[in-house]
Amino acid sequence: MQTNLNQLEPQSLVDAFLKHPPQNFNVQNYADFLPFFSTDFDLLTTLDTPVRQRISKLPAYAYWGKLLHLSTCFIGTTVTEYSLLSPALAVDVLLRKLKQNVRKNTLTIIKDLPINSPLLSTEENTYSAELVCQSENQGFITVEGQALAYVPIDFQNRAEYLARLSRSRRKNLNRKLKSLDLLRVEVLATGDSRFANAIFRDQLYQLYFAVYQQSDIHFDLLSPAFFDAVLQDVQAEGRVFFYWYEEKLVGYNICYIHRGNLVDKYIGFNYPLALSFNLYFVSWFVNLDYAVQQGLKFYIAGWTDPEVKAQLGAKFTFTRHLVWIQQPALRYVLGKFKHLFEADAHWHEQKQESST
Repeated sequence: MQTNLNQLEPQSLVDAFLKHPPQNFNVQNYADFLPFFSTDFDLLTTLDTPVRQRISKLPAYAYWGKLLHLSTCFIGTTVTEYSLLSPALAVDVLLRKLKQNVRKNTLTIIKDLPINSPLLSTEENTYSAELVCQSENQGFITVEGQALAYVPIDFQNRAEYLARLSRSRRKNLNRKLKSLDLLRVEVLATGDSRFANAIFRDQLYQLYFAVYQQSDIHFDLLSPAFFDAVLQDVQAEGRVFFYWYEEKLVGYNICYIHRGNLVDKYIGFNYPLALSFNLYFVSWFVNLDYAVQQGLKFYIAGWTDPEVKAQLGAKFTFTRHLVWIQQPALRYVLGKFKHLFEADAHWHEQKQESST
C-alpha cells in the first residue's frame, strides 16, 4: 500500500529502510496496513539528558536497568520526519488493525504524528488530528514529540536572512562562515557514477558512523547496505553536499528535493577537522543558499539540536506520539511519568517563557 500522507521524503528512501532496516530492527510491511518495526526499546532514550544521566548513575543500574528495555512496536520509520499514514485506511480501521498486529509487544507507539504542520496539507493534518482524538478515546497515552526545525525560503539571499537575526548572532555566524572561504563545496546527485566506488561509499559510511557514535542518543544505527542503496539511487532527487579542504573530505550531508522542499537527512563528519571548520554552521547556510537557488519552499532541517537550530533562525513544528501499553498497570504507571519523555516540549516552553 502506498503510504503517502505525511511523506516529506521520496518513496525510495522508505523502500531502502524496509529492505535494509537499522541494526536490531524487525521491519514489517503488510499490504493492507502500514510500515512498522519492532525492537527492544530503552525507555530512557528520549528522556531529558540530565534526567537520563542521573538515573543511569543510580546503584546497581547495570542490573535493574535492563527492566527498562521493553519489546516495542513503532508504527512508522526512522527515515521519515513524520509517521506514514494512508488515506485508504479509515482511522477506526487503522486502530483495529494495529491492535491485531502488535499483540506480542509491551508497547506500541505511533511515532511523530504532525500537529498542524505548515509543511503538510489540510487533509494530512486533519487525518492526524482525528487519529489522536480516537486513540485517546481508546486508551492510548499521548506524549508530546520532538521539535522539527524548518526555514521558510522567503528571502532572496544569505545577507537578507542574516539580517533577521540579532546583531550578536550575526557577528558570531559571520565569523564561523569565514571557514567557507577555505573549503571547496561539491554537490552530487544520488546515483552519480562516483558512488559506484565501494571504497568511497565505505568512507562516507564511516563519517556517518562517527556522528552516530558521538550522539547522546543511540537508537537507529543504519547499515552500510542502506547507504549503498541511498547513494546509488538515480530516481530519488537526492543531493549530497561535500566539503573538501584541499584533498581531505571534511564532511558531507545528504538532502532530498521533494514536494518543493529541501529535506536534510544525514550527515557525516571527519572529526576533529569538521569542528575546526565549523561545518555544522557552514552546511546550514550552504543548504539555505541551494534552496533559494532552486526556488524551493522550505528547508527542513530535522529533529536534533533544536537549541542550536533556533539560534540559526529556524522555526519549529511539533509532533505527538501515541502510546498503547498492553498491561493496564504499566499503562497507569507510565502515564504518570509521561512528562519525563517530553524533552523538546519542555525546551520550547522555557524558550517561550524567556522571550516574554
